[in-house]
Amino acid sequence: MEYLEANGRLPNSDDLYYFNQGTHFHLDRFLGAQCSKDGVRFTVWAPNSRRVEVLGDFNGWRSGSLELHPMENSGLWSGASREARIGDCYKYAIWPVSGGSALEKADPVGFFFETPPRTASRVWDLNGYAWQDAAWMAARADRAFHREPIAIYEVHLGSWHPLGPEGQGVSYRELAKTLPAYVRDLGFTHVEFLPIMEHPFYGSWGYQTLGYYAPTSRYGTPQDLMYLVDQLHQAGIGVILDWVPAHFPQDPHGLGNFDGTHLYEHEDGRQGVHPDWGSYIYNYGRHEVQSFLLSAAMFWLDRYHADGLRVDAVASMLYLDYSRGGDFVPNVHGGNANLEAVEFLKVLNRGVYQEHPDVLMMAEESTSWPGVSRPVHFGGLGFGFKWDMGWMHDTLQYFGRDPIYRQHHHGELMFRTNYAFSENFVLPLSHDEVVHGKGSLFDRMPGDFWQKLANLRMLYGYQYTMSGKKLLFMGDEWGEPEEWRHDHSLDWTKMRQPPHRGIVRWVRELNHAYRRLPALHVKDTEPEGFFWTEGSDAQDSIFAYTRQGDAPEETLLVVMNATPVPRAGHRVVVPTRGLWKEVLNSDELRFGGAGWSHPKQAYTESSEQDRISVLLNLPGLSLVVWKWATPDSKNPQAARGS
Repeated sequence: MEYLEANGRLPNSDDLYYFNQGTHFHLDRFLGAQCSKDGVRFTVWAPNSRRVEVLGDFNGWRSGSLELHPMENSGLWSGASREARIGDCYKYAIWPVSGGSALEKADPVGFFFETPPRTASRVWDLNGYAWQDAAWMAARADRAFHREPIAIYEVHLGSWHPLGPEGQGVSYRELAKTLPAYVRDLGFTHVEFLPIMEHPFYGSWGYQTLGYYAPTSRYGTPQDLMYLVDQLHQAGIGVILDWVPAHFPQDPHGLGNFDGTHLYEHEDGRQGVHPDWGSYIYNYGRHEVQSFLLSAAMFWLDRYHADGLRVDAVASMLYLDYSRGGDFVPNVHGGNANLEAVEFLKVLNRGVYQEHPDVLMMAEESTSWPGVSRPVHFGGLGFGFKWDMGWMHDTLQYFGRDPIYRQHHHGELMFRTNYAFSENFVLPLSHDEVVHGKGSLFDRMPGDFWQKLANLRMLYGYQYTMSGKKLLFMGDEWGEPEEWRHDHSLDWTKMRQPPHRGIVRWVRELNHAYRRLPALHVKDTEPEGFFWTEGSDAQDSIFAYTRQGDAPEETLLVVMNATPVPRAGHRVVVPTRGLWKEVLNSDELRFGGAGWSHPKQAYTESSEQDRISVLLNLPGLSLVVWKWATPDSKNPQAARGS
């Protein structure tokens, strides 16, 4: 069979081999609609078809105008058109081997789509954008992420900005005018976008993805998204994309029953349909499906300069019985582990880090599966970080309690000690915690209006001073009182009200302190970086711990009083003699606190048990951070403690 090589790149023998072996990472280089000066070449995987055509604007959607041809035994069909132009809409018409009429399908490797509810793919050329982020990309290679501050601002693009129904009125370029400066001012190091890959149902927030190689057209073109990423990079902000390889929706124009067979998904519903979401589950054991997903992940890192991927719903991938009870198909050993998905994740992470060792791969994984963030060669799944869902649950449960009852639940904050360094963790306060009737974080705090804000400041202070990287959802930076709604924009008027401005100042201060004070980040993933100095004072609900840096002078003491009762002269054990100075205080007036007057420095003493300690006055519902300073031998208290 003769092909028009000038009309887009054809896969060579190596491409076909690696595609069929499940180890190809760059299908976007030859699948989909490939543009050239001579026209467009269309190539699609549909192995169980007797005939494949392309219908589109360029041929009046007439059958018989552009028939594709099979390529050896690869399952690929390919053909070229000299009439197709950038922007033309198209679909594949696929006649199954089993008989019946044609199925009209969007392009699985389409680079751009019509705006939903329309469902066609669009011919698009991803070349031509002039990136201006060379300095950012070059500097990224020198990053040591485990020892650096990572503070992530999680964003749903459609509702961050004022919008109409279905996100109307928002564009990537409009967001680029305001989002980078806003995030930089607050001190976050990264943004994380809820899935921006094309999705038919806006209310899925992007988690029901169908266009795995296409940014949603709701906000503009692929080059418009590139511009947004570029502007964020030039502002010094990294970009993490939410990515969903766990499942996909059943829309008829999508991947399900693609060539008349269960090509991408399992045929058995116990393996191929997710009971919670009603979506299809990928068949990770099929090599070509693995290549499709591996290439989709690499695509966003290569073409859009993404700085990392947050992989959604990893737990649902790892367990064959996830949300199924006993009705599941065991693996070959009779167990519940999805061995094909485990292998896929290992190949994914190993391949990504080989080509992009300077990106972040994060797993949203909610179980105790071992080694999620350990290298593959050490028996792990190979992610760089894992969301600490246990910390999120226990912490919000504790902070949601009336302070009078917190003394009975002291262990909810202490429990994390048992596993805190078993993985490289991110501490998330994400979108999932402010939806589905849970209320906003502000609303979940106990007490009157002032106490809710005080509890919220304490919560954020606790998050930023615990070991682990940080993530905060949009709107939480000012204590948004209302639960998040994807079809409404954030209420920016709240941010400008004085009580909520105090929360903004506190979050900004925490971000800058997190960057400025090495002890808050350099040993985020090392047990040597964290020590409890007071974890048993349940009666007064007092917590105290130290964060350690590389040098003694970097040591920090964190003290949290989780009741509204101020504590005068409270003794706290410290690791080092000398002078301790206050560097952060959630009770300051500028943050909306009570401004309870107390000394801003304290000298160590020796107690009866010969333990080194300081006497501190602790404001109610507060978190205060103290930094060790050089001993002052002229101070009589310091002399007694020496």
